[in-house]
Formats: sequence, structure tokens, C-alpha cells
Amino acid sequence: MQTQNPQNTPASPRKPGRHSRLLAMSSAAAIVVVGLGAFALMPPARQIADHRAVELAANETTSRAAPPRMLENSSPFSFADLVERVSPAVVTITSETMSAGGGGNSDDLDVPDNVPAPFRDLFNQFQRQQQNQPPRKEISAGSGFLIDKTGLIVTNNHVIDASKKITVKLPDGRSFTAKLIGTDPATDIALIKITSDKPLPMLEFGNDRGLRVGDWVVAVGNPFGLSNSVTAGIVSSIGRDIGAGNYNDFIQIDAPINRGNSGGPTFDLRGQVIGMNSMIFSPSGGSVGIGFAIPASTIHDVVAQLQAHGRVARGYLGAEIQSITPEIASSLGLKEPKGAIVANVVPNGPAAKAGFEQGDVVTAIDGKAVEDSRDLFRRVASAIAGSSADFSIERQGQSKTVKVLIGARPDEKVASNAPATPSAPSASATAMGLGLTAVTPTARRTYNLPESVNGVLITKVDPASDAADKGLSPGDVVMKVGSRVVKTPQDVQAGVAEATKGGRKSVLLLVASQGNSRFVAVDIGA
Repeated sequence: MQTQNPQNTPASPRKPGRHSRLLAMSSAAAIVVVGLGAFALMPPARQIADHRAVELAANETTSRAAPPRMLENSSPFSFADLVERVSPAVVTITSETMSAGGGGNSDDLDVPDNVPAPFRDLFNQFQRQQQNQPPRKEISAGSGFLIDKTGLIVTNNHVIDASKKITVKLPDGRSFTAKLIGTDPATDIALIKITSDKPLPMLEFGNDRGLRVGDWVVAVGNPFGLSNSVTAGIVSSIGRDIGAGNYNDFIQIDAPINRGNSGGPTFDLRGQVIGMNSMIFSPSGGSVGIGFAIPASTIHDVVAQLQAHGRVARGYLGAEIQSITPEIASSLGLKEPKGAIVANVVPNGPAAKAGFEQGDVVTAIDGKAVEDSRDLFRRVASAIAGSSADFSIERQGQSKTVKVLIGARPDEKVASNAPATPSAPSASATAMGLGLTAVTPTARRTYNLPESVNGVLITKVDPASDAADKGLSPGDVVMKVGSRVVKTPQDVQAGVAEATKGGRKSVLLLVASQGNSRFVAVDIGA
């Protein structure tokens, strides 16, 4: 970025307009002053003419100078001092992995049936060559940064994933073999360590929560192996959900980020780390000005656990949750679509033990409002297992506070509800553009429904209905209408009639679909 110091920059040419008019007015005032002085002192007319000639000549010289390029007062003239201060702690990371060899039994070759006989030998020979390939060493490079003087380094998990050897190179040319302390694939964060006989440069974490869209940021890393490359830009967005896990709210920046920048730091203007370069959005593989950094607050919390335990333990509620949409809020009589609704409660989990029920709407945790399901999920995950929290919920129009003992998130999901007795068959019916029938043993086999799912089976969906727009399809099972548990199509119709009588325009359905349950607000008149 090339800029000029406004204090040392010649005046720019002025085109007709508001600013040039102001300048002209000032010049005219100066001439008037001179003229008034001349009138008072009564100098010869030749002196007045010479003075004006000098002034006009000076203005002409100024008009030929290049116009200044000025920044806002709060913006830096140069990033050089900042970069000079932080660059020594930004490192190049080289990861060595071994590719899998061919292996297998060369006699057990998979030759497609459509390969003509003359080409089968050639095909077999090619497959044998592939199978006999020995494992190969593969090398990839990324970035990282030192966070303390003893040699702790933060980088992306995908930079060192499955590595057999990790090499760290400092900007001063020194190289070290690093030891892996721990990784957290869920947030794509890894912690490694090098050992040096003298203190190492380090960086400090900043406050990413104080960032605003439009703030300057500087990214340092090793794109395409070009060590300690620096790019600058602004914060484009905050709290970006890009579908890369439930634990990150990415900072979107437009500072160019390319391959090899992964794991490098993103700085604010104080030289503090406010994020770690992690991903880009690009149709070409190169930077198009859409990059994503993991927030410093997330890195700090994860690194603390990796340093202490070598792994990350997250809090666990034991409930399936989803965000409140405007339709769901309307069907529940909520004033605004905020909070998270409980779609399912895992038996014997923390939520079940605390008394949570399907349909409960969580509005706050420890007095702080819950925005949506992601907000609830992250706050529970960041809680310490064994700690307790007060959950504010809405249940059938009544406010309650439930104290929950947060559990430790299991590595694998356990099976959910116990089998229940199937409903007796009943007549089919229609409601809200849906064809409905009882869940019979035949229906279970036809739609591969687990024994734990009970309710009313959807057999048809009117493509012009709101139910179709909301994604309902044949094979889904309606388990609740509002707070009413349904077992027959007539139960569904009764729930719709009750909502209509109450002046509701939509009704909230709890629907089981492909092993998951969710709430769907469907227009009654559809």
C-alpha cells in the first residue's frame, strides 16, 4: 500500500466544485486583505500587480503536482513497523507424511466386465503396477506462530494431520523438529512445540470480540512457500458460519490468503493476534478476497486445554436442538424468533435428568439470552463438565428455570429411545396437504422405520402445500402436533382444529425423518 504523508504532500489541483469554491473564496479573501493593506499603505500599483503575478505563478506550479493520497486519521501510514515487530514469530511448518502403498493381493484384481478381452491383460498389468507401488514420502507446507518463549506454536490441524515428522523453520533461518502436543479436528487447531537453547520471539492474543466490520487486519504467512509474505485488508464480516463445524464463528477478511497461509496469524493494528488464517472461498484455488480466520478467543480456549490435557473436552447437554424460525415462533405464540427449541431428549442424559421435554424453548443460560441453536451449542460445549448452569425455558406458555449439571460430551452417540408398542392401525386421513396413516408393522418395513419412532406416517405430500415447501416428504413420521402426542391421523386433525380455534395460522409439528427429529411449523390453511 503506497501512501503519502499528508503533512509533506504538495497541494492537489482543484477542479470546480465545493472544495475548489472554498479554496477560491480563501484566495479571494487573501487578495482582499492584501488589497486592503495596499489601500491603507497606498503602495504603487506596480507592486500590487507583481504580487498577484507571483501568487498566480505559485498556484500554477502547485496545480501540476500529484494529488495527495490520504487515509483516515485512525489508519496507519504504513504497516512496516507492525510487520517488523511480529514477523520473527511467524514460522514455516513442513509436514512429512507417508502415502499408502498399493498392497493387496495381485491375484485378486477387479477387472470391469465391460473391458474387451484384448485389453484385459493390459488392464491387469496396470493394476499390478499400482498395487506394487511402495509407500512414498509426501511433504506439505503451511504456517504457524509462536505463542510463548519456550517454543509453543499454534497452527491448523490440517497442516500437520497424520504427519510422521514436523519441521519448523524460523525467519532467522534456524530449523527445529517439532513435537505434537495435541490437536482438535473439530476446530482445526493444533499445538506443537520446539525446544531452543534461548528464548524465542512470541505473539500475544488480542480481543477478537472488539472487532468491527471495516477494521484493518494484516495477515502473515507462507503462501506457496514464499516465507513471511504480508497482506493487508479489512474485516469483511464477523461470526460467519461456513458449515465447517459447530464450534467456530469465522472472521471473514479480504486480505489475500493463498495455499500455505493456513495456520498463519491475522493481526490487528496493535500487532496482536485476532485470528488464524484457515480457509478461503475460491472457484480457482487462489485468493479472490474471501478468506476466513479462526477467532483468537476460540484458539486461546482450545490451546489452553491442549496444553493441559493434550485433548479438548466439551460440555454435553444430551438434547437435539434447532433454531426458532419466524414460523415456529408464530405457532408457539412467541414474540420474536429467538432461542432454541428442544427437538429430542437423549434418555439418561443431562437434559433428561434435569427434566427437559420435547418442545421446550431455551431462551437464556445463566441469565444471558440464547440467540439460536448454534449459540446454545457453543455455550454448552465451552462449559466445563461437572459444572451447573441455569437454563431459562418456555414450556406451553409458562416460563421455568431448570438447573442442569453439564456432562462430558461422549466420543460417540449412543442409541436413543427404547422401543415402544406400535400403534394400532386406524383409518387414513388428510390434513395440511398431507396424506396420513398409522404406523403399522407393514409401514415400518416399507419405510424402514425404527421401532423407537411412533406417531402418524406421512404417505403423500401435496406439492403445492406449505408442508412441501418446508421439506416434509413421504416416510416422515409426525410425532407431535403442538404439545399433543399423536398416534392416529385423527389426532393430527384434532391438533390442527385446536390450533385453528386458538386463532393460530400455523401449527408446530414434531417430525421424525431419517433417524432425526425436528420441529416444523406448517401453515394450517395450506
